[in-house]
Amino acid sequence: MSQISRQSPGEGALETNRPILTVGELSNALKRTIEAAFGRVQVRGEVSGLKRAASGHVYFLLKDADAVLEAVCWRGVAASLSFKPEDGMEVVLSGRISTYAQRSKYQIVVEGIELAGEGALLKLIEERKKLLAAEGLFDEARKKPIPYLPDVIGVVTSPTGAVIRDILHRLNARFPRHVLLWPVLVQGEGAAEAIAAAIEGFNRIEAGAGAPRPDVLIVARGGGSLEDLMAFNEEIVVRAAAASDIPLISAIGHETDVTLIDFAADVRAPTPSAAAEMAVPVRIELLARIMDEGTRLLGAMNRTLADWAARIEGLARIMGDPARVVEEAAQRLDDKAERLRYAAANGLARARAELDAVAAALRPKALYVSIDHGGDVAQGFAERLDGATRRIVADAGMRLDNAANLLESISYRRVLERGYVVARDRAEVPVASAGATRPGMALSLEFHDARVGATVAGKPPPKPGAAKRAGAKPADGGEQGSLL
Repeated sequence: MSQISRQSPGEGALETNRPILTVGELSNALKRTIEAAFGRVQVRGEVSGLKRAASGHVYFLLKDADAVLEAVCWRGVAASLSFKPEDGMEVVLSGRISTYAQRSKYQIVVEGIELAGEGALLKLIEERKKLLAAEGLFDEARKKPIPYLPDVIGVVTSPTGAVIRDILHRLNARFPRHVLLWPVLVQGEGAAEAIAAAIEGFNRIEAGAGAPRPDVLIVARGGGSLEDLMAFNEEIVVRAAAASDIPLISAIGHETDVTLIDFAADVRAPTPSAAAEMAVPVRIELLARIMDEGTRLLGAMNRTLADWAARIEGLARIMGDPARVVEEAAQRLDDKAERLRYAAANGLARARAELDAVAAALRPKALYVSIDHGGDVAQGFAERLDGATRRIVADAGMRLDNAANLLESISYRRVLERGYVVARDRAEVPVASAGATRPGMALSLEFHDARVGATVAGKPPPKPGAAKRAGAKPADGGEQGSLL
């Protein structure tokens, strides 16, 4: 390195044995000296005066109570930061010290930024929470129900930690299910991107593809400090959880640990083991419940059938013997048919009498017709009489046909066409009951298409009240044999 010449207090001329440097040469010499002495440093302070240039570079001051250090963060580094630095944040910068010759100042070229202290992290998380909540990512209306008994469970966690073992153990103890593990980093650089990619990857699985599509997702991690859990507070992870079409259970840290993914998930579990318990029911309890429900269902069916049987028996008692109901209906039908036949005959007779009366009333008028117009008037009367007579006869004939058709429709022969039979004795008297028959009695059975002869065989049933107890004697002490 070139030596800088010094001038003694009393000297007025430059030393001739030292080289004369330009301003640029001196700035470069200072730059090399500072960068060699402070190749890699970490500095803690408060961000102030932050500016974002149109080029994407970020400029700000890092200060504390004693000094101020200018900082520059190039565009590529600024785009890869996990959070956006803001004024007032306490951070730890990592980078190298360099100079900026155009302004004769030194500065730190930032290669990484981390929040310093738990308070700063909590402030960042709270501000991010307000931003995402304003977009509606935490609304209850977005929550999806967890299926009662999923066939496939997708798990996003580290493959080497105790979390996956705890989840598998709880699932096997409660209700074994098919589990798909998407291994990811759960803390450190790149963890947030890996977790978000795993959630999106499970959602991209199509039904019927090589791997089964999960019915529910569990995003899990064991306990840790606030810095360890920061991956689950990242915006990319929260948005992936909120956009998941598959119901998602978050199980991050211990019960007291709360991350932003818990607000975006459909259900929050206090621990990974609790998430497994939420995902499936207890198999033995489910079997017991099914058996209990089956027993109750069988009992309800038996009670319903018993109620129906009692109602049918009650209706049967009210209705009586169906055969008697049919017989009484047939008897009423025969009675009405007979009355209709008489009514039709009487109606026809009345119509004929009315016709005769009309004809008798019209004949004398023809005798008083004048001689001059007698022929024409008589001819007119004759035509009118003939027309009236035809109409009256036609109307009477139509009423007679209608009555005959009605009589035929309700005739007992229609009943015979449905399979019934009319039994008559030799005197053509209908036999209405089995008690009116006797062995050897000749009967005529009328079917709907013909009659056939029949003979009664065996003993007829006793008439109601006719039978007496065997060995009973009349009140006067005489002997009375059986009538049958």
